[in-house]
Amino acid sequence: MNFTRWSARLPGTQRRAAARTEQTVIPDRRGEGSGGSGSVPAARAEQLTEDPPPVPAVDELPVRDVLDRVPALVALVHGPDHRLAYVNDAYLTAFGPRPTGAPAREALPELDELGLLPLLDQVLRSGKPRTVKSRKAPDGRSYTFTCTPVKEGDGGVLVFATDVTDHAEAAERLRASERSQRETAVTLQRSLLPQELEQPDDLRIAATYQPGGTEAAVGGDWYDVITLGGGRTALVIGDVMGRGVRAAAVMGQLRTAVRAYARLDLPPHEVLQLLDGLAMEIDANQIATCVYAIHDPNEGRLVYASAGHLPILVRDENGVVQRADEPTGPPLGTGGWMHSSGSIALSPGSTAVLYTDGLVERRDADLDEGIEALERALSGATGTPQVVCDRLVRSAGVTADHDDDVAVLVLQHPARMGPDSDLFRNAALELLGGVEAAPRARAFASGVLTSWRFPVDLHDLGVLAVSELVANSLQHGTPPMRLRLRRTDRRLIVEVTDGDDHLPRRRRAEPADESGRGIAIVATIASNWGSRRTPGGGKAVWCEFALPGVTK
Repeated sequence: MNFTRWSARLPGTQRRAAARTEQTVIPDRRGEGSGGSGSVPAARAEQLTEDPPPVPAVDELPVRDVLDRVPALVALVHGPDHRLAYVNDAYLTAFGPRPTGAPAREALPELDELGLLPLLDQVLRSGKPRTVKSRKAPDGRSYTFTCTPVKEGDGGVLVFATDVTDHAEAAERLRASERSQRETAVTLQRSLLPQELEQPDDLRIAATYQPGGTEAAVGGDWYDVITLGGGRTALVIGDVMGRGVRAAAVMGQLRTAVRAYARLDLPPHEVLQLLDGLAMEIDANQIATCVYAIHDPNEGRLVYASAGHLPILVRDENGVVQRADEPTGPPLGTGGWMHSSGSIALSPGSTAVLYTDGLVERRDADLDEGIEALERALSGATGTPQVVCDRLVRSAGVTADHDDDVAVLVLQHPARMGPDSDLFRNAALELLGGVEAAPRARAFASGVLTSWRFPVDLHDLGVLAVSELVANSLQHGTPPMRLRLRRTDRRLIVEVTDGDDHLPRRRRAEPADESGRGIAIVATIASNWGSRRTPGGGKAVWCEFALPGVTK
């Protein structure tokens, strides 16, 4: 076969003019103005003015010699079945001798294994070069293949393979490092989330967290459920802006702080105010969004505050979905903003959803469209909180390859009927001042606890707690005063409210003291106790007793 017929022009080469035959001698500038004393010596002048050896033009170089010396792998095929015309020395070194004249499928099996034979067909048909990056060949090395059409004769393809093994191995090491970092971040993230959600008496709750796909770094999404005592429950969900271990670490600090602030039993906006200052101390460049809400079964509402987070959605018993849009302040960590609290109804039979932006935000759609789609999905979602949670995630199209973290918290306020309703009872008494208030409160509590068929010992403890809390309120509080008893399937709750905002504290009474023992007695006999300021002014003091056979 006449190989000159299949010569190819290497990419990037250009024709050059013949070598110049004259050279200009540059005078020695050190001798300028000194009478010629700095002129070039005769011998050197002759050397500089000699004609250099002629440089051959590219067209005059033998193509085979050039390709044989190229360190890259070169193969030349021709015809529709890609018969092998030539392979260079580098190709022979990598894959061994190859029979010329045979079809590529037989002569170049390594290209077949790499899936490049269809690419040869495409290049031959289109007449345009194609490149396939970083394919691992049978010899264990990685190559980038460039297939260039050759138009002489019945057409052919020049295969040019560059060894990129070092780059491929470096890229794989980088990917392995990124995978390791991602696994570390996911492990940290999951370890900082609640391992088991608290289950309040009056709510049914489920949550889910799904990290982004392998191509997405882990974010700082989190959620939590905190029982505050007295039948009240705090719910929180948030999202730290950023990715990786740093975002997860900041999330962990914020979640721990939320639990600590929640124990103070503050209104939602005051909790966010404290979190805002803490977020600035943790990292002034790191911001986070958050919703903090409190459910009180006696009120039938969610009282919440939002720091730049997405609105809570509530579906009532008729399937109508409401959006808690206001009030919303800036994200945590921005500072200089006074947050405020709002409320939304959560009547029996209702379902509320708290979520992060990964559930509703898409690159090709407006955020409001995602929230509206979630509203439609929630309107038809029924079943247990976990079932609702799973349905919402599926309806949003969240898969293992999702590009962002997703956290969802679903809570239901069940409508109890039949025998189940007998386990949840409320009784309240308005307390009027005077010496008869305490006896009336004890008599009322005794009658209620008897009707609820409590054991004698629990009945007596409940009456004693009522007596001490009412006496404390009458002595230190101001009207209006109210006694409330609440029974759940797990505990008895006693709560006394009055108009004074001074919170009581437990202290050690000296033997000669005539007062100061009431709260100490309540703290001793009850499973738990606490106090808080009420939104309209005043305070509430409460205690709890676990029902027989209940450990939590």
